[in-house]
Amino acid sequence: MKCNGWPVGVCSWSLQSDPPGVAAAMRQLKIDHVNLALKPAFREQGEEYLAAVGRQDWTITATTIGFFQEDYTSLARIRATGGIVPDEHWPENRRMVERAAEITAAMGVGHLTMHAGFLESGDAEEQKKVRDRLGWLADAAARLGIGLLLETGQETAECLRALLEELDHPALGVNFDPANMILYGKGDPLAAARLLGRWIKHIHVKDAVAAERPGEWGREVPWGDGQVGGETFLESLKEIGFAGALAIEREAGRDRLGDIGRAAERLAGWQAP
Repeated sequence: MKCNGWPVGVCSWSLQSDPPGVAAAMRQLKIDHVNLALKPAFREQGEEYLAAVGRQDWTITATTIGFFQEDYTSLARIRATGGIVPDEHWPENRRMVERAAEITAAMGVGHLTMHAGFLESGDAEEQKKVRDRLGWLADAAARLGIGLLLETGQETAECLRALLEELDHPALGVNFDPANMILYGKGDPLAAARLLGRWIKHIHVKDAVAAERPGEWGREVPWGDGQVGGETFLESLKEIGFAGALAIEREAGRDRLGDIGRAAERLAGWQAP
């Protein structure tokens, strides 16, 4: 399945199943590309997970790593626990990213994605710490010939662009999630896509509506029903020359499979103006 020539896939974790179950849902959806979660590879039966992944007939557009200390129950909790920022978890998280990069390269996949955490800080020492950690991880990815993509949302596009320009690392790029810009209250996704255009290598197709009160979560909704601006967002991707894959992500709702299917239909039916 394609949209304007871009492969259309699905985020494996959205389907809430093991690899065979994900593959079965993908066949039902007529989707053969997947953004693969690697966090299960670090659980007790991680080797079995990777073996099951290896038996599937699918194309992996990117892998994604998450961290065990992360707590998404509120914006305040994820700010405190997110990504590579918390010092007490950095040694273990560094090892996880390094191993995830090795797995990604061994699979022949070009991109590993992650949330780095809340990158915006008025503390110069804190900013330097995060820059150094990202530089180290980007070097590790580069040695393996893959890209490390930072997922949008936990900072403004201006902040992320400034960081990418400062690091100027060829392995660093962006996994752009337009809904996250709204869910975290970090700005207009269309303007953000244009600002980050040359770094965007992979897309999460997700939609949301903003919170009524600052400091609270926005609300995720099916693709095309929220404030991302569905077709207008796709037009902006065409304008910036995006050449990667679109991975449908759905992390809420009672009918994820149905919502993902409808998103796929909308994407497949879109005609660029």
